[in-house]
Amino acid sequence: MTPLVVTTVEIDDPGPLLDLVPEVAVAAAGGRGAVAWIRDGDGFVGWGEAARLDAGVGDDRFARAEGWWRQLVAEARVSDPIAAPGSGPVAFASLTFDARSAGSVVVVPAVLVARREGRSWVTVAGRGSAPVVPDLAVQPPPRSTERIRYAGSSMPDLHWLEAVATAVERIRAGALDKVVLARDHAVWAREPFDARVLLQRLAQRFPDCFTFLCDGLVGATPELLVRRLGRRVESIVLAGSARREAEAAADADVGAALLASAKDRSEHEMAAASVAEVLTPRCEELAVDEEPWLLRLANVQHLATRFRGELRATDGRVASAFALAAALHPTAAVGGTPTAAAVALIRELEGMDRGRYAGPVGWVDARGDGEFGIALRCAELSGARARLFAGSGIVAASLPEAELEETRLKLRAMQSAFEG
Repeated sequence: MTPLVVTTVEIDDPGPLLDLVPEVAVAAAGGRGAVAWIRDGDGFVGWGEAARLDAGVGDDRFARAEGWWRQLVAEARVSDPIAAPGSGPVAFASLTFDARSAGSVVVVPAVLVARREGRSWVTVAGRGSAPVVPDLAVQPPPRSTERIRYAGSSMPDLHWLEAVATAVERIRAGALDKVVLARDHAVWAREPFDARVLLQRLAQRFPDCFTFLCDGLVGATPELLVRRLGRRVESIVLAGSARREAEAAADADVGAALLASAKDRSEHEMAAASVAEVLTPRCEELAVDEEPWLLRLANVQHLATRFRGELRATDGRVASAFALAAALHPTAAVGGTPTAAAVALIRELEGMDRGRYAGPVGWVDARGDGEFGIALRCAELSGARARLFAGSGIVAASLPEAELEETRLKLRAMQSAFEG
């Protein structure tokens, strides 16, 4: 196959990145023609496809994706005078939660606009002759989504409550320590959804989250599965949730109760331990928060623990962002513990195929640098149809009604983005 030709050039600050995405790009392939990864205004937007891999099913889908990417960049002809994380060849990836599920994908956009640490650049990629760097322009504002209709869930509320109760029984019987059960919510409209509207609303309302779009999966996740920059690695674990309150004193009381909750602390400790188990042997140094802290978002607050480390080199190489995401997935924050028992119980009780919900989503460059979040607070778009997702960690002390309410709270983030 003709090698990929990739050119990166530095540009002046292009302004809000999401304003650059053309409508025709979002509309391509049923809403799957664009990518985005934005946090607090910085990140990437891209459109078109210079290369694509459907990574298939199986536990080796991560290795298959990374092997394809390594070969692609090894054969590519690259001009990259910036040589910074996210310059040169960049791939966006979104992988399924369950190894049995199809849909894992890696996409190399034809045009990628980036802003990072005060610098901006555009990367173009294509086959054959060197692709032309396009003139960037602010696009006409996207149309607002029309009124949406709710079409229910794969599992009615009553049945989901019964699933949670069954999970609690299994945990108390010693079959496992924790499982995360999720729900979906189907919505539809008369016209195809415009992902740009959803991206802009999510980025405005959740600037501290990673607002993402990859192959029609759109969302704003607060959970950084892994960031790898050179030998530096970082991960933020979230587990244990509570609502936000409008009044400051009441909000502080809810947060204090969350920090003091034995049930939520136990759930969080399991999630943090699952990340420590992966990163500790891969790092020469690893700093971990001694106590969980509160990450406060617009509609919910979470217990959080941050990991920062220096990766260990093996045969002169350190693990790539792809390899680290593969090793970390699924953390106990989205699967449970022990992992095999939790995934088996999810398959038995959840009543749906998660697809790419709760799987890794993010980007990786030719150096192996990159960022992967966990695809939470998200929706899978398919023209005028969409599926929204939310989950809740189940432990021995869980109450089914409280867990149902937690999923409703989390679903509101995406529901509000669709509703305006």
